Amino acid sequence: RSVACCQIIDGIIADHPATHAALPLAGLSLAVLRNYMEEGMDDAVANAYAETLSRLSALGARLTDIRIPDIEALPAVNGTGGFAASEAWAWHHDIIDRAAQDYDPRILKRIRRGEAMTAENYLALLAARKSLIAAVAPQTAPFDAVLAPTCPLTPPAIAEVEDEREYNRINMALLRNTAVFNFLDRCSISIPCHRPGTAPVGLMITGENGGDGKLFAVARAVEAALA
Repeated sequence: RSVACCQIIDGIIADHPATHAALPLAGLSLAVLRNYMEEGMDDAVANAYAETLSRLSALGARLTDIRIPDIEALPAVNGTGGFAASEAWAWHHDIIDRAAQDYDPRILKRIRRGEAMTAENYLALLAARKSLIAAVAPQTAPFDAVLAPTCPLTPPAIAEVEDEREYNRINMALLRNTAVFNFLDRCSISIPCHRPGTAPVGLMITGENGGDGKLFAVARAVEAALA
């Protein structure tokens, strides 16, 4: 329910606490990633996000708009299925052979994409990831963290995802932004930034690879500002 709770769980999983000195919001240098991450935002997300950025700026955070064109290659890079499909298939294929009927058909379809992936596809993914990490790192290094909407859409109604094509569109949109930093091997945390009583919207704050401690410190400062 809080950044502090997440930090406790992170410490348990990592077997050591991620520590960093507390940081005041005023003076933090925060990059606002404008390209790719903001595409297709619905009005609720766009309004809550803009209001949140304004509040952080008014409280002394130094916000800088940035664009990272490199990340726009990710849909093509993951075109054969990506790490999720290949690694999920490696883990599940024996069970699927015995009990495919027990899987959610929509999830099973995504896992089966990994069945068609070759060793060449997987090695190409690893190479692309290494290259993209190297390209993005110097662009975000000057900042304490990177900001983006966690998802471009608010949660859909069940009726909205009954149609298969619409389900696929919405599902991919909801996964898109967090997938960027998963691919880049970064740590991120999402903080609620919507007004009470409105549809949930998240502010995603991202740190450097292995920078969990500092990320938690930044997130605590942002969380306090938005409380």
